[in-house]
Amino acid sequence: MAVDVAVVPLVDEGLGNSAYLVDLGDNRALVVDASRDLRAVRAAAEGRNLRMAFAADTHLHADFLSGARQLAVDDGATVLASAAGGREFGHTGLSDGDEVDLGGLRLRALSTPGHTDEHLAFLLLDGQRPLGVFTGGSLLVGAAARTDLVDPERTEDLARAQYRSVLRLLTLPDKVAVWPTHGAGSFCSAPTGAERTSSIGREKATNPLLVASGEDEFVVSLLGSLGSYPPYFLRLAEINRRGPAITDPRRGLVPLDPTTVSALLAGGAAMVDVRPVSDFAAGHVPGALSIALRGAFATWLGWLLPAHQQIIVLRSADQDPDEIVWQAAKIGYDHVDAELRGGIGGWAAAGLPVSTIRLVEPDGIAGHRPLDVRQDSEFIAGHVPGAAHTQLGDLAARLNDLPAGPLAVMCGHGERAMTAASVMERAGRRDLIAVAGGPPNWAGGSGAALEKGP
Repeated sequence: MAVDVAVVPLVDEGLGNSAYLVDLGDNRALVVDASRDLRAVRAAAEGRNLRMAFAADTHLHADFLSGARQLAVDDGATVLASAAGGREFGHTGLSDGDEVDLGGLRLRALSTPGHTDEHLAFLLLDGQRPLGVFTGGSLLVGAAARTDLVDPERTEDLARAQYRSVLRLLTLPDKVAVWPTHGAGSFCSAPTGAERTSSIGREKATNPLLVASGEDEFVVSLLGSLGSYPPYFLRLAEINRRGPAITDPRRGLVPLDPTTVSALLAGGAAMVDVRPVSDFAAGHVPGALSIALRGAFATWLGWLLPAHQQIIVLRSADQDPDEIVWQAAKIGYDHVDAELRGGIGGWAAAGLPVSTIRLVEPDGIAGHRPLDVRQDSEFIAGHVPGAAHTQLGDLAARLNDLPAGPLAVMCGHGERAMTAASVMERAGRRDLIAVAGGPPNWAGGSGAALEKGP
């Protein structure tokens, strides 16, 4: 019988997801829902002197590429996944009730459709004692994952399946741990708060979706929580079914001289400037897209640029090129592999033009109409009176709908605002400033109240 089983959550704050490393004893490990960026998984395993024996995926992920196939190739891990998923690479296909002997512990597959058709939860057992359940996108902390990714026309039917799956999981003992994949910050779900794990008993008592009087009320509540999501969600599940390409962890960014970069940009390549927004404001390559390197970098890269476009990076000397490459790779952007040699200083020294966008504090927006580019839910919760609103992800398609006249682009802190300003600048808009701060900062400085509602 196993004792003191160690389950290590590995949180990707940017995508809002968690993978889990399970110490199986005898220097072996199980990893659940690992992304293609395996750096955190490998660091945790090496710290415990573990080798990857099993890699389990709860479902065909739409928000990141799975690292399971990579672990099979590099480490000889056995891939565990739904038999109904139709994966086209080597794996052990599991159906409802199937169990895998992990060597002391057992993993039982529970069919839990809703988030996807083939979705499995994995119940971790020590003998007959259930320890915890890897719930993937079914039962989350304070929520359940969205059901509109498989087919918009099936959203309600899948929500009803999600309800039945949640009820099934709630038949487990109250003390059983709940280890979900999706959490706060994930566009696959809509919870708030910092908690990443829970228990069956706690979710029974506190999950807002579970106070519903029945299936119909659950469905209405779940569907009412759905917001927008990045377009790469529509293609990653199929790539995960076929099997993501095997990657080289030693990849980096190839430096290109300014003249070469200028020619590539003229030929249709895109430049992504990952420097802090203050650096971008002070000087950037005309037409560059500002996506500051932070946890959410991959999300906005995949939301705003197509997967096939060649991308050239402009970074600061102290920004890690591996972080850029791996964040891009985990959503399938393998062509992010070149950078501008010498940065913006080298560009200017080559006699090439430099653009600026003024960055102001929230009290410096006089004479400009606020343009709020946050998500709908954020805008509704509180915005500057009179602000126009377009979500950043929709901006490029709605440029012709924006108000005329000078605009002060605003988000929560400044990163999305500068990204939006760079999108508009690329389209020829010049009467712009970006705001370093959000509506609460404006309200705090002005003493005025924010408006709520759409």
